[in-house]
Amino acid sequence: MFKALLIEKDDSGQRVSLSELDESQLPDGDVTVRVACSTLNYKDALAITGKGPVVRRFPMVPGIDFAGVVEHSDNAAFRAGDKVVLNGWGVGEVHWGGLAELARVKAEWLIPLEPALTPAQAMSIGTAGYTAMLCVMALERHGVTPDSGEVLVTGAAGGVGSVAVAVLAKLGYHVVAVTGRPEEADYLTGLGAKRILPRSDFSEPGKPLGREQWAGAVDVAGGRVLANVCASMKYRGVVAACGLAGGMDFPATVAPFILRGVTLTGIDSVMCPPAERREAWRRLGQDLDPSVLDAMTNRIALEDVIDVSERLIAGAVRGRVIVPLSDL
Repeated sequence: MFKALLIEKDDSGQRVSLSELDESQLPDGDVTVRVACSTLNYKDALAITGKGPVVRRFPMVPGIDFAGVVEHSDNAAFRAGDKVVLNGWGVGEVHWGGLAELARVKAEWLIPLEPALTPAQAMSIGTAGYTAMLCVMALERHGVTPDSGEVLVTGAAGGVGSVAVAVLAKLGYHVVAVTGRPEEADYLTGLGAKRILPRSDFSEPGKPLGREQWAGAVDVAGGRVLANVCASMKYRGVVAACGLAGGMDFPATVAPFILRGVTLTGIDSVMCPPAERREAWRRLGQDLDPSVLDAMTNRIALEDVIDVSERLIAGAVRGRVIVPLSDL
């Protein structure tokens, strides 16, 4: 038997409970992992609260990522005792996820845990931090360097934003952080942000083209925020878009793209090819100062996940939320 958060749905609606499950109930897969640590991401909170159509198969164990130790493997790529990490691949949406003491998944979804990281540190980074690194790699790939100019990070006090600020600052970029929580200014400057801007500067309808300001940007908001960010990019600036916290719409014009050569690059962490995700995790082990993880990480018990999900959706949680599940 093992503990798991379980989401069920029937004609009366959705229910979420902390349950005791039998190992025989685990879904198909060729690797069984004893989960050392999982996380609570924005997508998990949407699934748990039912405020977003994340879960596509019931019953479902949420949790889009986890780190742990292989207990049993029918695939030659892994053997018992291997430390592994999983991010995405529909886990927590169509396949049981990491908010449980055990998980059974496909071997091709796993990658080895970076030797420089503990399972708890890997989950302090989690899908949010891994996504942030994919954004940084995209800016680099499109030629944005520390000498190019200021780089903007929206939703900077959240999970993706916190890691993006910390990594970019360590790499020498001049980071400008956008947040709707002015009380987090000290936290963000501690991560390396040089300036803090209020979200209200970006949330109202703007001009098709604004003053050229940013060489690069990492956007987690979407919606009007993303439109205004694009409108104020420097010539040939690059925006890495990875979220929709501010909405799925994009009320913009083509002006930034055809008059300033702005690049808008989409970042998908769920189905990202294995080679690129391995590189992202290698870079995280190298380019993220482990000392900043404690400041951006909240630890909660599995039984507290449901309550904290509501606070996360309300934007009342700073940084990352991890859920330790064993002492591995």
